[in-house]
Amino acid sequence: MKTRFVGWLLIGVAAIGTAGMVGGPAKEGLVVHEWGTFTSLQGRDGAPLYWNPLESSRLPRFVYNWHGAGLGRYPAGLLALGQKNVLVTLQRMETPVIYFYANQQQTVDLTVRFPQGGITEWYPQAPLIGPCVTRPSPMVARLDSNLHRAGVSANFSLDSILKNGGIKDSLIHWHGLSIVPAARHPELGKLLPEDASGSHYFAARDTDSAYVEADPYSPTNSSLECEKFLFYRGVGNFTAPLGVQMDASGTITVANHGKEPLTHLLILSVHGQSGNCISVEELKAGEQTARTLDVAGKSLPMEKLRTQVRSAMESSLRAEGLYPREATAMVNTWDDSWFQEQGVRVLYILPRAWTDQILPMQIEPQPKQLVRVMVGRAELITPGIERRLSLDITQAREGRGEAQVDIQTIAKGLGRFAQPVFKRALAQTDAKPEEQDKLLALVYNAR
Repeated sequence: MKTRFVGWLLIGVAAIGTAGMVGGPAKEGLVVHEWGTFTSLQGRDGAPLYWNPLESSRLPRFVYNWHGAGLGRYPAGLLALGQKNVLVTLQRMETPVIYFYANQQQTVDLTVRFPQGGITEWYPQAPLIGPCVTRPSPMVARLDSNLHRAGVSANFSLDSILKNGGIKDSLIHWHGLSIVPAARHPELGKLLPEDASGSHYFAARDTDSAYVEADPYSPTNSSLECEKFLFYRGVGNFTAPLGVQMDASGTITVANHGKEPLTHLLILSVHGQSGNCISVEELKAGEQTARTLDVAGKSLPMEKLRTQVRSAMESSLRAEGLYPREATAMVNTWDDSWFQEQGVRVLYILPRAWTDQILPMQIEPQPKQLVRVMVGRAELITPGIERRLSLDITQAREGRGEAQVDIQTIAKGLGRFAQPVFKRALAQTDAKPEEQDKLLALVYNAR
């Protein structure tokens, strides 16, 4: 393993702990763009709900998580359970990707903090990620030995730093990334990892961004990891600025509880192979507005609706600073989820100031341009779904098979939101724990 990891750790730990997140002098030609999604679930009254999905969108096998974090690391804090599918939180931070553009090859360090959450998946490998604890491993011992052989002061021990609490802050730090212009080195495209998972992860590669090469920090693999971006995901316990409510008549009220305007709002209803969409261009801080959405009457065929929403989203993303191919890559990554899962949701652009507060970023050297565009997704439990599930639960408890079938039909339509929606409906009944378990089994078996 390379000894350079040891030298930068002292510098990296010190730099990450300094006040502010300002980079050094701007590097000529370096441009950094980021996009991602924050997804929350709200009751029909607008109350934010703690939830975990029935299943998460698939990721390639080469993406790192806390089951194989490397460097003897194990999750701590919010992530102590180590399994994302059992973490019940308010927000799912989904698929942020960071692109680099440069006119010459250069080296970059990048840190993202996540004070109110925890990072659950990432690629390429990151030498610092937390919160975590570190247990003794041959890798740590080898790095510590390299430190002493390099003549670094004996009062600094990598082993002691990593074992004494590990990393307490929620962050991810990539060090010594090599940014390689794609036009000058097209051969690197052959080094991008692949698998047969069918994941939409790969859609994010379809841009003009530079290649990113990173050290895997592995004692058995010295080959650099290569990708077109930095990737990470996480969960957190905080509320997004948008509140959404819906009454029995289908009137939806969207309210901005934040300090900055919210822009490019799309209220989207999907039912069967059709749906509706209403746009709200802006909501000022503290403002709310009501719209009537016909969730069961006249609607657009799915393909027409999909074309309309895709066009609107790509236009919004470009207006916020993303390049056209980046905007298309983002929509290609997520539009299946927007249209396959039944229900009502609001898609909107989160303010840059909110993103910088939730996910402070530091880049060394400082780029000449940094664009960060995060899409908020507020998923709404509609009164209609609540009424239908309430009736089905009552009838299923009486042993009616058609109600059990309908529960499974609803669960299939709701996709990853089925479990939290059904649990909320169950909580409003007097069903005993054993009854709830049997009814929940219907949801699990519907996958």
